[in-house]
Amino acid sequence: MRQLRGEDARFVYAETGHANSNITLVYIYDPSTAPGGRVRFKGFLKHIESRLHLSPIFRQKLLRVPLELDYPYWIEDERFDLEYHVRHVALPKPGDWRQFCIQASRIHARPLDLSRPLWETYLVEGLDSFLDLPADSFAVLTKIHHAAIDVKAGAEITMLLHDTTAVTPHPEPPEPWFPESPPGSLSLLARAALHNVVQPLMLAAPLTRAVRQFTPAIVGSLRELWLHPERLPITRFNAEVSPHRVFETRRFTIDEFKKVRSLVPGATINDAVLAVCGGALRRYLMTHDELPGPSMVSIAPLSIRNADQGVGGPAGFSMMRVPLGTEIEDPVRRLRSIHQHTSNADDIEQAVGAKELTDITKHAPAATLALSARLLADTAIGIGQHAPVASCTVTNVPGPAVPLYFNGARMTYFSAIMPISDGMGLVFAVTSYDGKIIISPTSCREQIPDPEFFALCIRESFQEYLELASKPKPRRKTAGKKKGKVVGKKAKTRVARRRRAAA
Repeated sequence: MRQLRGEDARFVYAETGHANSNITLVYIYDPSTAPGGRVRFKGFLKHIESRLHLSPIFRQKLLRVPLELDYPYWIEDERFDLEYHVRHVALPKPGDWRQFCIQASRIHARPLDLSRPLWETYLVEGLDSFLDLPADSFAVLTKIHHAAIDVKAGAEITMLLHDTTAVTPHPEPPEPWFPESPPGSLSLLARAALHNVVQPLMLAAPLTRAVRQFTPAIVGSLRELWLHPERLPITRFNAEVSPHRVFETRRFTIDEFKKVRSLVPGATINDAVLAVCGGALRRYLMTHDELPGPSMVSIAPLSIRNADQGVGGPAGFSMMRVPLGTEIEDPVRRLRSIHQHTSNADDIEQAVGAKELTDITKHAPAATLALSARLLADTAIGIGQHAPVASCTVTNVPGPAVPLYFNGARMTYFSAIMPISDGMGLVFAVTSYDGKIIISPTSCREQIPDPEFFALCIRESFQEYLELASKPKPRRKTAGKKKGKVVGKKAKTRVARRRRAAA
């Protein structure tokens, strides 16, 4: 039995009926490399069963403390049923991409049962008219609660479910699994009483660091809001979300994005992705006559490392606000503006301060965190409509750089459907896999009723950048060398002296 951390428990506390905290990993496969050219559901089920022991999240459920007096615990589910979590669906004819996006959105939107292990996986067949993939392709949708995984854990789940070769290795027999008996309410309350005494003492150090590091950021943000309130425009994405999700995606290559970033010296691939997203938002909202005057702002991840961690220490992640340059018509100027913000020391300092505040949740009392999460969820709509934190979120979900296989079938596509919330109704999931970058927006039907057109805007924004980057650069004209005798510095000095003497 292990206890949830505060930053994970808040995803449980903040969940509402129309905005859950599910993350859905989307995989698509070419079955031609599998034995017999097909993966049947029986083999799919057996494959999942052979990997259950590799991660505790598969058999563990939440055990909540009465009155939310302490963080929940992960405990083995004594009634674990694999066939409840592994499911089989098929697309109707013709089995095209639009049908798949609708089915994936519906699966993602349904909340998970919090009384069971917080995951489900779906084998989706019938992908017969599907992009550039061969007929009989299939997909796997693995839906996991955000309390169980973060971005890093999502990458680990991807690796443990797959192999690096088409030949599936014979796994060693797992150790026998025995479910544990849950503790009673009195035992949980006794633990909660002890934690509520200790946690305030543990809170002092991170709170001090947060105040020290975050105070300049707060002052800077207030100054910006006072001097430049137009920098935080209100858009359709800052409203209440519905329970109906929409999901789309567009695929690119990493080499293409390397060309795009070369338009601005020093720019990163992440800068290029943000610029493409900014261009897509500009196109989409201009079409709907809703483009705000000031730039839309995205929350984007920032990799940070404490000074005392050293080179081998784990890198942490915080979030920073980045203007997407939606008010800038020129694509290169937009990319340059984004690069300036992502490399700005003041913005990075603000992100680090935000991380310190996030660390406070590790030691904050559970009841306080639960109450604040529910209050924030209730007031998010009003906050978004008057003082939005950002217009959208862009999150990176890294994948492997080499091909992966599931039961011998080669994975051809990897993406993610992310959770959205009231006041923040648009998330771009950016995944990388086998030399490809995939941009996948998630929203609700009311805020993006035309997801195909939105995806087209992403493609057109990218093509605009790629065409600019593919143009041959003009050659610099070299100045011709003047013929004649080169006069050295010493010679010039002697001539000057003679002239002065003659005068």
